[in-house]
Amino acid sequence: MESYYLDWANLLLRWVHVITAIAWIGSSFYFVFLDSSLTPPVDEDLKRQGVSGELWAVHGGGFYHPVKFNVSPPKLPSHLHWFYWESYSTWLSGFALFTVSYLWSASTYLIDKSKMDWAPATAIAVALAFLVVFWLLYDLICRTLGQRKHGDAIVGGLVFLLVCLASWLACHWFAGRAAFLLVGAMLATSMSASVFFWIIPGQKKVIAAIKAGQPVDPVHGQRGKQRSVHNTYFTLPVLFAMLSGHYSFTYNHPQNWLVLILMMFAGAAIRQFFVLRHGYKLGRHGHPWRWALVGVLVLVAVIVWLRPPAVATDSVAKDPISTGPGGQFGYKDLQPVLAQRCYSCHGEQVQMKNVRLDSAALVRQHAATIYQQVVVAKAMPMNNATGLTESERQLFKQWFEAGARVD
Repeated sequence: MESYYLDWANLLLRWVHVITAIAWIGSSFYFVFLDSSLTPPVDEDLKRQGVSGELWAVHGGGFYHPVKFNVSPPKLPSHLHWFYWESYSTWLSGFALFTVSYLWSASTYLIDKSKMDWAPATAIAVALAFLVVFWLLYDLICRTLGQRKHGDAIVGGLVFLLVCLASWLACHWFAGRAAFLLVGAMLATSMSASVFFWIIPGQKKVIAAIKAGQPVDPVHGQRGKQRSVHNTYFTLPVLFAMLSGHYSFTYNHPQNWLVLILMMFAGAAIRQFFVLRHGYKLGRHGHPWRWALVGVLVLVAVIVWLRPPAVATDSVAKDPISTGPGGQFGYKDLQPVLAQRCYSCHGEQVQMKNVRLDSAALVRQHAATIYQQVVVAKAMPMNNATGLTESERQLFKQWFEAGARVD
């Protein structure tokens, strides 16, 4: 029963998380587009007010004219919209989902004993440390080097190396699926922390200075813009890390850490293309097609690299397994393997994901799912905790392809 309620919590939290993430990413993408698409104002009145850029747009049957003031507007409006709850709600729902999906059952979903055989409490502490330590190091790099000459390039290079190191450690310490998600959560935590610790506080200081009639320190806008730009490059890598859990051929690969790094790099390169594309349309620089090409080439290279090897047609004959009547596999052949490898999570005592496999009828009912998870994706058993062998996976394959007989 606990598994059933956890599944509902997982579903509802995932729903909320996706909704809030759409709102946050959507607003982030829009403002990156807006900053890149602003042109100097033509109207003299706007220039006198301190407007540094404007944009005319049409959407939903109406015309819009957003403007950006250089440092601060001459007068604050009575109503000022803040963009921060999208970020906070995304992080809170995401952390709650991470807790329900991984930390709650750390021994099953977080720990891979073939990599690190540690206690659940230790694994949880180390996983949480990833979120905190990465943020502290990232923030230190930005604060100490971000304002120097060529600071953006230096910060970008160091952050990339930091992400590579974190990816390598996560994939060597945790189960592959959890490692990918943890790296995504690590980046997302830094994104939201930048909003919480720098962007919003900086905006509050600017508003306080305007209300007090004091000069506005432009450093607050510069810091906020720096972190906001970083966030937009983190977005596609984070989304890949979050979605990869549905595709075991990525996180189950022997060099899964390199798969993760390459896919995140491809996402960042493709995002760079879209960021620069706005300026290209205004004639500010050349076409950024090279960034898109780099991203696509990396994706293609990973696809080719991960392709499964060809299987000889006589491979089954070389690894014979006992058969039922007529040379076909039936439930009686499969049941001992199910009992040894599957009942601990899908038996009478525990039914993970509300799936039970300790009877012929239930096995027949879930035949397609069993084939997909055990043979195709090789995602089950989770982290192969019960030690299912390749010859046993072949048994599942032959049983399903013979008609999934249970008689």
